[in-house]
Amino acid sequence: MAAGLWDDRIAAGYDDSCAEMNDPTVLEPTVDFLRDLVGDGRAIEFAVGTGRVALPLSKRGVEVHGIELSRQMVDQMLTKPGADRVEVTIGDMASTRVEGTFQLVYLVYNTITNLLSQQEQVECFRNAAAHLDPGGYFVIEVFVPALRRLPPGETCVPFDITPEHIGIDEYDIANQMLTSHHYWISEGRAETIDSPHRYAWPAEYDLMGRLAGLSLSQRWSNWHREPFTSESTSHVSVWKKTG
Repeated sequence: MAAGLWDDRIAAGYDDSCAEMNDPTVLEPTVDFLRDLVGDGRAIEFAVGTGRVALPLSKRGVEVHGIELSRQMVDQMLTKPGADRVEVTIGDMASTRVEGTFQLVYLVYNTITNLLSQQEQVECFRNAAAHLDPGGYFVIEVFVPALRRLPPGETCVPFDITPEHIGIDEYDIANQMLTSHHYWISEGRAETIDSPHRYAWPAEYDLMGRLAGLSLSQRWSNWHREPFTSESTSHVSVWKKTG
């Protein structure tokens, strides 16, 4: 896992860099979806980060816990109202265990891809299953690899080009990896981040679920529950613990 990426510099600017994810039109459907699944049970967010989803879910009356590898990201969360209600354990989401079981385990905004090998991702599914009550749910939100957009012979796909930010995904197809290159431009200066990711197709995630004793329950294009199709650029998938 790319532990060194989420340092003080990145953590301090993370919320600003992902400001669109805090827009109510994005955040409220996310929280609504998760609130519906958790019912009267407890929830745990793998890679809780700065609390973008955990804090509003907790505000809805859900007992929310978190696992997070970066202390710096958690420090940012602790500056926000309501952070005292979310208990966070520092550790790797593929192996760290929290006491007790939960009705809901969830991973949002592509964070499953921060685990950089298939084995780590398989272990993450197993860890999620180990945290779940019987009949509980594991949810991930993740992009669909944009290989259809690659020009013949090329490896790079731009995903954001604005006066303030340029984002380019560079694919290593042979190894099922991509690197997201970010360039933030302000006052003639550029801040850069290169973040590595291991991508997978929905069918591979389903197999990881089966290995962990989870069965696919729902798959949508987004938190609005729009149908997942061959044109979808992302998916919100829900697996249920069957035993």
